[in-house]
Amino acid sequence: MRVLLDEQLPRQLAPLLVGHWVRTVQQLSWAGLRNSELLNRAESEQFEVFITADQNLEFQQNLRQSRLLVIVLKAASNALEDLQPLVPYALAEIAKGQLGRVVRLDAK
Repeated sequence: MRVLLDEQLPRQLAPLLVGHWVRTVQQLSWAGLRNSELLNRAESEQFEVFITADQNLEFQQNLRQSRLLVIVLKAASNALEDLQPLVPYALAEIAKGQLGRVVRLDAK
């Protein structure tokens, strides 16, 4: 799957998403885009999964029309060591291939 990591996530998360083509918002020079524009670009560039730590994204954007699987990570911080335990769960959600949904993964 084609996976896009949001700008607030550490780029070191990308290689942990084994088996997927992963790019960061920074790599694509999309940092600073508003969420609506970012999601539109992700879809137009044929990304299938968007991973973010933005807890408000699903309430600020109309994701019902989206073709993306949006995975929202919630951990103590956005540091790699806090997010890393969520990686197996994110990989499991990606493997399901159910695009057009929002999945919240909590480290608790």
